[in-house]
Amino acid sequence: MSVTEQLPLFPLGTVLFPGLMLPLHLFEERYRLLLRDLLEQPEPRRFGIVAIEFGHEVGAGAARRLAGVGCVAELHGVTALEDGRFDIVTVGGSRFRRGAVDDSLPYLRAEVELLPDEAGREAEPHAGLVTRLFQLYRHRLAATGAEVADPIELPGDPVRLSYLVAAAVVLDVGEKQRLLEAEDATARLRLEAELLIRENRLIGAVPAVPASQFIDGGVHLN
Repeated sequence: MSVTEQLPLFPLGTVLFPGLMLPLHLFEERYRLLLRDLLEQPEPRRFGIVAIEFGHEVGAGAARRLAGVGCVAELHGVTALEDGRFDIVTVGGSRFRRGAVDDSLPYLRAEVELLPDEAGREAEPHAGLVTRLFQLYRHRLAATGAEVADPIELPGDPVRLSYLVAAAVVLDVGEKQRLLEAEDATARLRLEAELLIRENRLIGAVPAVPASQFIDGGVHLN
């Protein structure tokens, strides 16, 4: 039996994955109102993050450009700024399938169907392959001179691994959305393996170039 609920929506030009942290800066009045409304409710305080599939979010047609699958954002921290803006910290919860959008308030809302997170068949061998490809990806990025985060301990759970890799690899929004929408971890890991093979080939073809060649002599780094 599917679980549904109504959530406020926050359209973004990025994709949030379950279990991953996403800080946000709220400056538009409609999203400041969304947060104030959330703070009047008991915990857990949740809203939905959905990717904008085409262009920028402007005008009444924005709702038609929202992705059909999004991720619940659970509110974990709020800092109110003196000018009325907010800095917040969210963590991805369940994925959801978006229903019809209600635009009767300044911010959008929608009935959403929460989606299960299943490993699927043959998740373990796909997880092992993605782990090796992801480690190679980080190594090759570092070899080009790119800034790479400190080594991270990859989870053994295929579902968690699939989301961490999806968030960490540099991909466009459309590819990130495909990963979010994958039916289960096996399907997501299979797609990640394909994308990592492609990215590793592309990075391997790029020679390492000293960063100084991209820095104007008159620019001072702080």
